[in-house]
Amino acid sequence: MNDYSEDARRKLVSNQKANGPLGREQLESAHGQLWTTKELIRDFAVQGFMAPFVIVQRKIDSAVGTLTFQHDPRFYWGFEEDLE
Repeated sequence: MNDYSEDARRKLVSNQKANGPLGREQLESAHGQLWTTKELIRDFAVQGFMAPFVIVQRKIDSAVGTLTFQHDPRFYWGFEEDLE
C-alpha cells in the first residue's frame, strides 16, 4: 500500500523537531485549544495515528476528524472535521 502523504508528513515532523518542542503557552498562542493525552482521551476516541496527525472521533457529537500533535511534550491541536 502506498502512502502518498508520507513525504509531506515527514517534512512536518522534521520542521517540528527543527523548531524544538514548544510549550503549552506557545502552542495555544499559535493554534488555540490544546489537549494533553488525558484530555484527548476524555474528549475523543482515537482511530489511528500517522505522525504528526491523529484521526479521532469527537465524543460529544461523533464528528470524525484529524488533530495535529507534537511528540514531546505531547500536545494535540487543530481539530479538522472530515466533511466527507
